[in-house]
Amino acid sequence: MDTIADTILAPFQYEFMARALLVSALVGVMCPILGAYVVTRGLGFMGDALAHSVLPGMVIAFLVGVSPFFGVIPTAIGAALLIGYLTKRTGLSEDTTIGILFAGMFALGLTMLTAARGLPVNLEDILLGQVLGVSSADVAITLGLTVGVAALMIALHKELVFANFDPMGAAVVGLPTQLLDYALLALLAIVTVIALQAVGIVLVISMLITPAAAAQVLVRSFTWAMAAGSLIGAASAVIGLYLSFHYNLASGPAMALVATGFFILAAGWRRLAGWRRLARTAA
Repeated sequence: MDTIADTILAPFQYEFMARALLVSALVGVMCPILGAYVVTRGLGFMGDALAHSVLPGMVIAFLVGVSPFFGVIPTAIGAALLIGYLTKRTGLSEDTTIGILFAGMFALGLTMLTAARGLPVNLEDILLGQVLGVSSADVAITLGLTVGVAALMIALHKELVFANFDPMGAAVVGLPTQLLDYALLALLAIVTVIALQAVGIVLVISMLITPAAAAQVLVRSFTWAMAAGSLIGAASAVIGLYLSFHYNLASGPAMALVATGFFILAAGWRRLAGWRRLARTAA
C-alpha cells in the first residue's frame, strides 16, 4: 500500500507536476465533449487543421512577449470561422478548404518560427506539447476557458444536438443552424487551443477523437457518451502524465497512447458483448 501511495503522491512533490495534472485533467474532460460532435459529424480533419493553423499566432505571441493563449485563441477562432465561411461561399468541399488553410497557415508558422531568433520555445515542444512547463497564469486561463466552454455547451446543448443530427429539421423549426455551426466551430477552436499545451499540435486530434469514439462504442445515448468520453479523456490524460513522470516518457504521446488503449478495450468489450448476445440467442 505504501508503494501505491508513494506512486500516486510522488508527482505532487513538485509544483509544476501539480499544475500539469490539473491542466491535463481539464484537457481530458473538455476534449471529448466537443469530440462527440467531431466524431458524429466527421470533423476529425477540422480539429487537426485548427491545431496546425494556430502556429502563426503562437509565434507572434512569443515575439511580442505575451502568453501564447493571446495569439492562438483568435487565430484558431478566425481559422475555424474562415473554414466555415469558405465552405459555404465557394462551393469547395469542406476537406478541400480545410486542407488549403491547414497547409498554408502551418507553412507560414514554420517560416516565422525558423526566421525568428531567440524564442523561448522549440519546434518539438510545439508539436508534442509542453504541459510540464505551464505556469500558474496558464492554469488560470485554461480553467477560465474550460468553464466558459462548458457553460456555453450546456446552454446550447439541445440546439446543438438537434442541429447536429437533423440540420434540416432544425432549420424548419426556426433554429439558426448556420449560427450554431459557427458557434460549434468556435468552441472547437477554443478546445483545440486548450489541448495544445498538453499534447501538442501533432497529437491534439487524439484527445479530441479517441476518448469520444471509445465512449460512443460503449454508450448509445449521445449525451451519456459525452459524459463517458470526459471520464475516459480525463483518465487518459492523468494516467498518461503519471506514466510520463515515472518512466521518463514524453507526456503528450503517453496520453495519446493511453487513450488509444481505452479505445481498444472499449472495442473489445463491445465485441465480446456481441458474441454473448449471439450465444444467448442461439441457446
